[in-house]
Amino acid sequence: MAIWLFRAGSSGEYENKFLEDNRVYLTWEELKLDLTKFKSKKDLYNYLLEDYGAEIPGRARNWASQIWPIAHEIKIGDWIVLPSKMKASVHIGEITGEYVFDKKQEDPYFHYRAVRWFATDIPRVNFDQDILYSFGAFMTVCRISRNDAENRIREMGKNKWMPKEGMEINRIQDVEDELSQDGIDFEQYAMDHIAKHLMRKFKGHGMARIVEAILKAKGYVTYRSPEGPDKGVDILASQGPLGFGSPKLCIQVKTTDAQVDRPILDQLVGTMHNYKADHGLLVSWSGFKSSVYKEIPSQFFNVRLWDQKEIINELLENYEKLDDEIKAEIPLKRIWTLTFPGRE
Repeated sequence: MAIWLFRAGSSGEYENKFLEDNRVYLTWEELKLDLTKFKSKKDLYNYLLEDYGAEIPGRARNWASQIWPIAHEIKIGDWIVLPSKMKASVHIGEITGEYVFDKKQEDPYFHYRAVRWFATDIPRVNFDQDILYSFGAFMTVCRISRNDAENRIREMGKNKWMPKEGMEINRIQDVEDELSQDGIDFEQYAMDHIAKHLMRKFKGHGMARIVEAILKAKGYVTYRSPEGPDKGVDILASQGPLGFGSPKLCIQVKTTDAQVDRPILDQLVGTMHNYKADHGLLVSWSGFKSSVYKEIPSQFFNVRLWDQKEIINELLENYEKLDDEIKAEIPLKRIWTLTFPGRE
């Protein structure tokens, strides 16, 4: 069975709907016609070029290659990979239904396949770099097959979504039906490289060093607990002269492979009261379970959450202000490149 990459919008705006509806949608706006009417990809290409507004042959071919599979190639039993734009994680499901065109749906939800999401919020860092490279395609829909990716992902499923020893392939091969480098999200590719580097060097109590360095760069005076039992707090931080000002923060940092659940959040809230902190920061490299996210509204004025994506974003935003020791351990260089507007 094949494995297909789907994207839930350029910014992940459809992700929750995909997961809640147990479907993958072809989110192509104003494409309100049954795709089974096209008997060949050439017919679809002609429609896109002449009637849908693709305007140039290359764009029409690109769009046709992404639109065609949902109705004509994807089979029941195939797997779907849905990289999250909201968190540094990946969702995986299995196609359970045939193609459906429902013109009564709101735009852009006319086309869909039913999915059973059997693995959600798998940390991106669990996947080998070449597989993440495939996940970084700009295409809305494409098949993932480079470097035997299909078998390797299925083997990960048997291994609790951890890579098996000796399976990593470091080279990037050009394989038919895969994308050229022009179709890769190099920003995400770079973020994945940074994430793997951070986990190699700073997993465990070392991640608290990174969080502390970021807070110092933001103007906080900090205290970091020594390694060992932390009594519910890894870092204390506050602003003002000698750290006697406000806000006063209580920070807990987790780098386990498991997502943080509600009891850890409750523990942090209790610790905040014990330390008379104004606010709390809960940091989890592997992210948070839904039970934690459900508490965001009630804890909005008390607690902030940082997952892997937020940690890296904060690191990049404050990199120039980090101390030299940290920068030496995380050597980064800013690169500027042109981007052009257009459909993903």
